[in-house]
Amino acid sequence: MKARLALAGRSKTQIAQAVASAMDSKKLPMLEPGAMSYMLSKQQYLGAAGKHWHPHLMFFVPGDVSKGWGANLPGSPVFSGNDPEDRMTMFFILVAHWSDGTPAS
Repeated sequence: MKARLALAGRSKTQIAQAVASAMDSKKLPMLEPGAMSYMLSKQQYLGAAGKHWHPHLMFFVPGDVSKGWGANLPGSPVFSGNDPEDRMTMFFILVAHWSDGTPAS
């Protein structure tokens, strides 16, 4: 939905309002517990500031639950970020190799 709205020329504010409205009206379902994805390609694109980061797994959980999972603590292998706009927390776990098998530095 965000991509479609962005390609239609909507502003960030308009996109955020449309997504919130769709979530409130249940046109966009709440995130399913256990949703996950991975970014293992050296060609991953995270934005202009950081073209590619580290190979990693991402887990998505509804709400703001970073603290309850022990993420971002000293020595924890789990990083997290809350996304209030999308009403979810993303957990990141680094992995040792890129998708082509080469070690991540």
